[in-house]
Amino acid sequence: MTGGAGFVGSHLCDRLIAEGHEVVALDNFYTGSRRNLAHLDDEPRFTLVEHDVTSPFGELGRFDDVYNLACPASPPHYQRDPIFTTRTCFLGAEHCLELAAAQGARMLQASTSEVYGDPRVHPQPESYRGFVNCVGPRACYDEGKRVAETLCSEYRAQRGTDARIARIFNTYGPRMDPRDGRVVSNFIVQALRGEPLTVYGDGTQTRSFCYVDDLVDGFIRLMSHEDEAGPVNLGNDGEFTMLELAELVLKETDAGSELKFQPLPTDDPTRRRPDLTLARERLGYAPRVPLAEGLARTVAHFREWLEP
Repeated sequence: MTGGAGFVGSHLCDRLIAEGHEVVALDNFYTGSRRNLAHLDDEPRFTLVEHDVTSPFGELGRFDDVYNLACPASPPHYQRDPIFTTRTCFLGAEHCLELAAAQGARMLQASTSEVYGDPRVHPQPESYRGFVNCVGPRACYDEGKRVAETLCSEYRAQRGTDARIARIFNTYGPRMDPRDGRVVSNFIVQALRGEPLTVYGDGTQTRSFCYVDDLVDGFIRLMSHEDEAGPVNLGNDGEFTMLELAELVLKETDAGSELKFQPLPTDDPTRRRPDLTLARERLGYAPRVPLAEGLARTVAHFREWLEP
């Protein structure tokens, strides 16, 4: 698993270990953290390797499944070095596909709802081709993930590689980096510190928030399905404005913070919600954790992280 020390990757490692698998996790710790996997230090079926996926990694052993989760996923992180982000998307996918092709393994590419850009179709089905600015400040990530999907498709067509594509919608939960700049982590940290909550735009733009355990369940279902290759949307199809999210965070943290409005960033989508029809029908997938419940678990994690 590439990106194994990241927020989502570490939860996927836990799930696979709990199911009895042996797991080798790769991470260069650009955004991942050893802290996320410290509880697995003494687990004999788990190995953590420091490695950058822009370099090949075909000598690590024999594998049945390859998960590619390596890539900075929040705007402040992926915009820090856009060339590196683009290379990570392309070369990381290529190296995972080469490994899977050489070993006859199954590969899952963690793609993103960002391939839809600022959508003109709502909710977004997998058939929608998107509305993406290929030279904008988010393009390193958006287009990087799109080309990774292209690689998966072409490896399937030309080499028969069993590659699957999961399009991830906004995901949150424990082990999020409090400094990653995403709206859930921003709101929670600001509320716990008694600071104003930063709302971009007028707060009426929407997102759909998936608790990390539900996303991991979708990964497992897609990887284990007999023949579904995707792309498949994975997330939660509940839709909330930023103002509604802020209200829920303030309630859960019992904070009296005010809202501070800032201009909407360039190319920031105004609406985002997955059409989960394919995931429900083909994978039996159904997100189970309501936003209020997931926020309560996430706030508890952040309280612990922020304690001196």
